[in-house]
Amino acid sequence: MAAAQTSSASAREWIAVLAGMIGAFMAILNIQITNASLLDIEGGIGTGVDNGAWISTSYLIGEIVVIPLTAYFSSVFSFRRYILANSILFPLFSIACSFAHDLGTMIVLRGLQGFAGGVLIPMAFTMVLTKLPKNQQPLGLAIFALSVTFAPAIGPTIGGYLTENYGWQTIFYINALPSAIMAVALAATLDPSPMRLGLLKEGDWFGIVTMTIGLAAFQTVLEEGNKDDWFSSPFIVKLSILAAVFLGAFIWIELTVEKPLVKLRLLAQRNFGIGVMVNVLVGIALFGTVYILPQYLGQVQRYNAEQIGYVLAWTGLPQLLLIPLVPILMKRFDARYIGFVGISIFAASCFLNIYLSADNAGDQFWIPNIIRAIGQALVLTPITAITTGGIAPADAAAASGLTNMLRNLGGAVGTASLGTILTKREQFHSNVIGQSVTMARDEVRLRVDTLTGYFMSHGVTDKAQATKQSIVALGRVVRKQALIMGFSDTFAVIGTVLAIAALALLLAKRSAAGGGAGAH
Repeated sequence: MAAAQTSSASAREWIAVLAGMIGAFMAILNIQITNASLLDIEGGIGTGVDNGAWISTSYLIGEIVVIPLTAYFSSVFSFRRYILANSILFPLFSIACSFAHDLGTMIVLRGLQGFAGGVLIPMAFTMVLTKLPKNQQPLGLAIFALSVTFAPAIGPTIGGYLTENYGWQTIFYINALPSAIMAVALAATLDPSPMRLGLLKEGDWFGIVTMTIGLAAFQTVLEEGNKDDWFSSPFIVKLSILAAVFLGAFIWIELTVEKPLVKLRLLAQRNFGIGVMVNVLVGIALFGTVYILPQYLGQVQRYNAEQIGYVLAWTGLPQLLLIPLVPILMKRFDARYIGFVGISIFAASCFLNIYLSADNAGDQFWIPNIIRAIGQALVLTPITAITTGGIAPADAAAASGLTNMLRNLGGAVGTASLGTILTKREQFHSNVIGQSVTMARDEVRLRVDTLTGYFMSHGVTDKAQATKQSIVALGRVVRKQALIMGFSDTFAVIGTVLAIAALALLLAKRSAAGGGAGAH
């Protein structure tokens, strides 16, 4: 805490902060690293496409549940002991995933990996707020922003490359070396402090239990809802009631107990409340774009994992160059306006994808992806500075947990919602196009005749069979076109969510961090 009063942090404190960032980067990377490789993993452990999404979801549930618990457990077991234990457990659970031979084992191990990795995200954020002085915090927040926005963009690239060249198991080995470096650096730079096991008696255990059950049930509803046609499934209805009851109880407990697990009252502070809301909306877009684009490239363009990864790399690489420049901008301009411009550019990149056609493959996403990278680079650092500007050091860990949990939860809600929007819009467009493609129209009859001739010249001897194949082929074209239009609609939804986020950010007050902490 002493650093908060001095003008610059020592080398030892910077090493601790940077080591923490390695953990945050690896933890966020692992949410997305399986996305481009799901088909290979599903084949490797013998499960269907329907259930494969649980490989990502179980990790995300572990992260979302543990993030708000981190402030409490780091007080009980000491900050140093807790972060070191999880920086060792994280790669061990990760390596264990590569030995999974069935879906059940993989889900449990990915959940445990997320439970260890989720700890590293808010603890890295907390170190920025407690180890760096106000004038150096924008630089620390920029490095944290790099972890949060660069990791999801580069995750499928790394995962796709490793899967295609060395097998899917290797994507679970890459955490070992960075985690070892992180653990050694943290052990050398963090001061030991005593455990306070007495806090276990004072723990908000009702809050912990209701939150864990509520969030796990809610996340399962989001994951399974689209597949089971939402509330037409009794399972989804029961699970939704369970989530509503337990999350409702959790909110009531947190607002009434003396020592809450999650300080929801912080949301009453104007900048923190607005900042968190914008963070959630940006989370929907961040996770949503990384979910939708690989789906499009895989389903429509038939790209493999490595090819998908290369397309997505262009949303990540420019951020490496741009994010370090953001603290300099924050010393000259109001953080609200930097954030507004960044979110607007991010939104524009999504709106560039709303007129997709069958010709839109990897090369056509190059410009939208670079624009998106420029926007994303300008988004997170200013938003985080606005959100945390008025937070007292004593509340830093609680604010960190709440911000990071809700952003990840926004990502989970966004991914599930976009999956549903894609399905519903594909059905809508299929019906609309299908009404126009009838044998009553001359051009449709001409197309069927042309295709019939093609099939008969390629080995089909029976004209009736060739005509039937022609109609099936035409149906496939209609379905593909409907799917492409459904993807266009999802990009429009993401762009609209970002436009709302940009306008909401302008409602925040200018804070000390808002014009660049160094400027005040």
